[in-house]
Amino acid sequence: MQPVLETERLRLRPFEQSDAKEVQRLAGDIEIARTTLSIPHPYPDGGAEIWIRQCRKIEGDGYPYAIVTKDNDDLIGCVSLNLAKPHQRAELGYWLGKSFWGQGYATEAVKRIIQFGFQELKLHKIYAIAMTKNPASSNVMKKIGMQFEGELKQHIMKWDNFEDIVYYGLMRSEYEQRNIG
Repeated sequence: MQPVLETERLRLRPFEQSDAKEVQRLAGDIEIARTTLSIPHPYPDGGAEIWIRQCRKIEGDGYPYAIVTKDNDDLIGCVSLNLAKPHQRAELGYWLGKSFWGQGYATEAVKRIIQFGFQELKLHKIYAIAMTKNPASSNVMKKIGMQFEGELKQHIMKWDNFEDIVYYGLMRSEYEQRNIG
């Protein structure tokens, strides 16, 4: 069972079907979809319900979390770890609703899920990918101690345009050495 994780201001919990409308509203913002690898725009009706059902099926291989505020339980975004168990690594992913940008929520949520990945899941490495046109995402990765590992030119196709991406990574030994958690 996927545990609930907490930070000073946030609760990271499994998604529920009751979150679907807000997921569609938040993730459906063109500014969110424009800089993420897999969020569609427009976000299709019924798409969030299907996605949440899929989230429930990947337990043990992935840990998608709804990011909610502790003070009023508002859904503000998503943070996840998708595991490659044979390699003891996970890909980190996250997005926040636009009205929650610039308030430190992404860094706070990412820092907590990184702690979960290394301490509870005993991962060897966590990595993340961002489009180069999304420097705010790269800044979150840097703030939590991830190191730049490389850039791939015109590596993905997003809306009929090839996009450059950057990779960041953090190994458990680095995490423990820097006492990031």
